[in-house]
Amino acid sequence: MSKMWGGRFQKGTDPLVEEFHSSLAFDRRLYRYDIRGSIAHAQMLGHTGIITPEEAETLVNGLTAVLADLDAGRVEFSPQVDEDIHSLVERLLVARVGEVGKKLHTARSRNDQVALDIRMYLKDEISSIRKLLTDLIHTLLDLAERHTETLMPGYTHLQRAQPVSLAHHLMAYVEMFYRDVARLDDCYRRTDVLPLGAGALAGTVFPIDREFTARELGFAAVSENSLDAVADRDFAVEFCAAAALIMVHLSRFCEELVLWSSAEFGFVELDDAYATGSSMMPQKKNPDMAELIRGKSGRVFGDLQALLVMLKGLPLAYNKDMQEDKEALFDAVDTVKKCLTVFVPMVRTLRFREAAMDGAARGGFTNATDLADYLVGRGVPFREAHEIVGRVVLYALEHGKHLEEISLDEYRNFSPVIGEDVYAAIRVENCLAARRVRGGPAPETVRAAIARARERLRQS
Repeated sequence: MSKMWGGRFQKGTDPLVEEFHSSLAFDRRLYRYDIRGSIAHAQMLGHTGIITPEEAETLVNGLTAVLADLDAGRVEFSPQVDEDIHSLVERLLVARVGEVGKKLHTARSRNDQVALDIRMYLKDEISSIRKLLTDLIHTLLDLAERHTETLMPGYTHLQRAQPVSLAHHLMAYVEMFYRDVARLDDCYRRTDVLPLGAGALAGTVFPIDREFTARELGFAAVSENSLDAVADRDFAVEFCAAAALIMVHLSRFCEELVLWSSAEFGFVELDDAYATGSSMMPQKKNPDMAELIRGKSGRVFGDLQALLVMLKGLPLAYNKDMQEDKEALFDAVDTVKKCLTVFVPMVRTLRFREAAMDGAARGGFTNATDLADYLVGRGVPFREAHEIVGRVVLYALEHGKHLEEISLDEYRNFSPVIGEDVYAAIRVENCLAARRVRGGPAPETVRAAIARARERLRQS
């Protein structure tokens, strides 16, 4: 089979090189984008008079037929015959429409062609992942609405720190995932730039109409520099960086589900549909989906690193190294989508054990900060109040008491300003309700945050 670039070569490619060189095994998934781009390119060639309108129509009809064959699975993919999806589509087109098919590549290089394909592919995948993320955010908002007064301990260093609500905890992830949506939106804008027309690196002498092609393919802008258009994949790196942060947030959430579903916490039970058992221990219910999502984060981090390292030393413009962009990008896309597809229903079907959360919120002296704030309200400097409460906690530990169980006389041994109203101040429900500052965990504050989050999503 003659190569599209074979004119200056006097001998064939070594079969080992054919296999090593070919990208068809993975870039075949781009065939719809390759054909869509080629149809728009053919229409532009006819529109500008570079080829005749009749030739353009023949090319469009032929490409449409090739697309139908590929969609129906009537095409055999062979690296020994075609080195990439672009050469396969062109070969099939020429076989169908004859010599006119060879005119399709006028004013175009595989360099700007593949950049176009990847950008079109990534625009669609960003939109798909964005939808999964917004579904997740809506799921978390629905859960939060039901748990604005469900007490649980907030943690630092995995030690009980202060009382919060389950809704407030869930809303922290809403903010993280909303920023993930915003990062995808930013990435989409920088991906939505047409590279076609850059040629191999220096554009073309033909009077092409790049704006026409951009309109046909739904691009918002046209690249401003032909070298940059074919030489960089920063939009793919940016996507992988955004994907890596999505996986960080999923992994952190999954880590908490793993902890919370253990007997040691007992805060949540996973639905049977999203857990597995042990082949040996019949009592086990393992959070395998959460663990697997947590583990798959490493794949996406690796994909990001692979792209960065691949690009970091490349001179302008296109280099064959850049063939390595696709597998990393495809893996990042596939992994994030699969993880979100499982994660959303897993979260939606969680069963929270509110009594266990409530009991944990009332233990571990989570109201100690509120006792210090109570003292500050009575004129005690905060550093002194902190010292007093530290000694109160030590006393409580030595006597096996909660702060609420210490008598007023005992309290006054630590500070004479403490009065009967201290018990209301350190009641856990009151500790929660008092934190009404915007962004805080008070039920009324969280309900307002939920409403703002829903409005923000509606407008985005």
